Amino acid sequence: MIEKKVNFYSVIIGTELLNGRRKDAHFSFLNNELIKRGWEHKASFVIEDDTTLMNDIFNLIKADENSVMFCFGGIGSTPDDYTRVIAAKAFTNYKMEFHEEAKDLILNQFKEEAYPHRIHMSYLPSNAKLLKNVVNNIAGFYLEDRFFFTPGFPSMSQAMVIEALEKHYPISKAKYRLVLTASCSENDLIDVMLKISKNIDLSSLPKIIDNKRKVVISIAGFDKNDVDKNFELFTKYLNDNQIEFILEDISLN
Repeated sequence: MIEKKVNFYSVIIGTELLNGRRKDAHFSFLNNELIKRGWEHKASFVIEDDTTLMNDIFNLIKADENSVMFCFGGIGSTPDDYTRVIAAKAFTNYKMEFHEEAKDLILNQFKEEAYPHRIHMSYLPSNAKLLKNVVNNIAGFYLEDRFFFTPGFPSMSQAMVIEALEKHYPISKAKYRLVLTASCSENDLIDVMLKISKNIDLSSLPKIIDNKRKVVISIAGFDKNDVDKNFELFTKYLNDNQIEFILEDISLN
């Protein structure tokens, strides 16, 4: 069980997704696998095959010291497959090398047809480690045990996502959560919201039930005492102002 803070990002590369020629399947799969293990997405980017944009996004994610990234697409051998080179630019100061194991996998799979193009899929950022490709043995790769690069084909990438999560991020420490529904508007509780600790997850969901304003307040964090203390700010305010509220069964949320 991993107790440190981890911010998961996904980068889905493919102009064909943005122009509607294909539908994305990566986000929903990764998101479900994260949720199953108690993790959450920090952000997800769907971008075109643009080297400047790719580099900017990679550097944005690298700047977060708690980041873990799953990147999909662009690691093939065609001229528009830029991911390996841009990953090297962003993460290894342009240093690349032929990865001998990746090279052997390609040679075993394609024999003489590995040359002149397919063999370049083994030219990876320095110190890369491999992710198994269950379809054709052309490996994905990862850096620093937290930046994972997979093909754009879900049939290949999904097994790599599971491999990476099972090996490096199998399960998160569960968050402790408290939820209430108050018979007031969000606006009534903004002053309380401003007092909530920065390390606490706060969400506010307005509702209208029987033409009456309601708001669902959810507080979550890894420290039970901290969550209880912040939640009490809401319950005290509501009690002091004689505003009705009910505590929700979080198993139903």
